[in-house]
Amino acid sequence: MPRTILQRCESKGLRMTGQRRVIAAVLEEADDHPDVEELYARAAKVDKAISLATVYRTVKLFEEEGILEKLDFGDGRARYEAASRDHHDHLIDLDTGQVIEFVDPEIEKLQEKIARKLGYRLTGHKLELYGRPLKEK
Repeated sequence: MPRTILQRCESKGLRMTGQRRVIAAVLEEADDHPDVEELYARAAKVDKAISLATVYRTVKLFEEEGILEKLDFGDGRARYEAASRDHHDHLIDLDTGQVIEFVDPEIEKLQEKIARKLGYRLTGHKLELYGRPLKEK
């Protein structure tokens, strides 16, 4: 499977305009979970001719094609990450909005155990934890 967002777009036969390439590159470089307005601000630094509408249309296309995954962390903003990334879960800081990615083998095993106990073979899951930092006493 192609690893980069651009490679995945090309392998699906999407017409890749210069602006779509810029948006794909900005998404590829993101180490966070940007919303469309954040993507637009980053893309506009590379190509001042990119419009917010173009970013919205491109993100929608990439999501429909399974290239991007839309995330909702309960803050009213749809955020995005590459759908091809390795599995991970999210911890969302309710005070700052920071999103922390993590993988925990114990949680993975427990989820599989629960699915089996209920008579299912687990094929995927999403786990989002919400919390606030522990206060030092």
